Amino acid sequence: MVSNRMRNIAFLSTYPPRECGLATFTQDLVNELDKIKLINRPKIIAVSNGDYEYDDRVIMEIKQHDRESYIEAAKKLNDTDIELLVIEHEYGIFGGECGEYLLDFINNLQIPIVTTLHTVLPKPSGKQREILKALGQRSKKVVTMAKNTVNILTSVYEIAPDKIEVIHHGVPFRVMESREKLKEKHGIKGRKVISTFGLINPGKGIEYGIEAISEVAKKHKDVLYLILGQTHPCVKKESGESYREKLERMVRSLGIEENVWFVNKYLSKEEIIHYLQLSDIYMTPYLGKDQAVSGTLAYAVGYGRVIVSTPYSYAIEMLSEGRGLLAEFNDSKSLAECINYVLEHPEEKKKMEQKTLSLGRTMMWGNVAKQYAKLFITSLEDYLKGEALVI
Repeated sequence: MVSNRMRNIAFLSTYPPRECGLATFTQDLVNELDKIKLINRPKIIAVSNGDYEYDDRVIMEIKQHDRESYIEAAKKLNDTDIELLVIEHEYGIFGGECGEYLLDFINNLQIPIVTTLHTVLPKPSGKQREILKALGQRSKKVVTMAKNTVNILTSVYEIAPDKIEVIHHGVPFRVMESREKLKEKHGIKGRKVISTFGLINPGKGIEYGIEAISEVAKKHKDVLYLILGQTHPCVKKESGESYREKLERMVRSLGIEENVWFVNKYLSKEEIIHYLQLSDIYMTPYLGKDQAVSGTLAYAVGYGRVIVSTPYSYAIEMLSEGRGLLAEFNDSKSLAECINYVLEHPEEKKKMEQKTLSLGRTMMWGNVAKQYAKLFITSLEDYLKGEALVI
């Protein structure tokens, strides 16, 4: 018989103060799970690539590039009261080729796991496929954030369909002032604001966004494009600020310094929501068509912004049913046409915002955390029933 007592759960993930989208995601989820009475305060096993001052939620650290550290952490975890481990999976945060050190960890772990996937590649390398297939076999459940990845998980990675759950990327709820009030505070009253945020890297395609704004500014001189966020730490380590400097040179050469502003800093959740709230359009001109999830796009949906995006996998799903406009890849003219359409059709813009907001309301963390809590409890109960049958 399964007990109704509160359960002990831990997450394997990056975690603040490490500046990483996965870290923010995990922090948001565990903070919301604190409010749900079925689970004791969730703990963290943090994957670290440097020295960080973590809060007391972190009970263990794994050194990202130290293979032995994964094995030691798994063995240590087996001796704690943690009953279920949730792995937040992204290839780039674990050590070894494509993050293969994670396999050492799960092979030495004796408790059940649930895996949340932040990247689902339709055409993985052999190693990437091996890792995700092994995680799928070992997991009680596998969470994906987009319906259009389910078929990929079953056909490419051979994950059993009954193991797969679709749960939206969560969005933090904040009460904000109106768009017009916020614009006034920033000294941009009356301007049409387009924004892109997140860690800056060449895959974001921001050069096409800038070229599109230069086209839009010919008709709409009051347009303002906010490029929000610092350079991705990995990009900065490899090539410094060369990509950002290239973008800044492009703005100068196009003569649109008044229409494009850079905010070069790592944004807090409050700042992200603040800037989203004052935006008329959120733009993701990304280059990779296979991107299965985008936290930045999820936030924009959560706050009911009109979205103009290239047609990568997650955007196609989130912008369906009239929730935004899809432009062509690597095509600034196509992006500009979409932006102009939104700016010149205020009634259509309003309809798109309403449609987006109705989906966005279902994505607030309170709702998403309840879905996760239910999944964790049922996964653990199924596991314990299986153990009881074996005994």
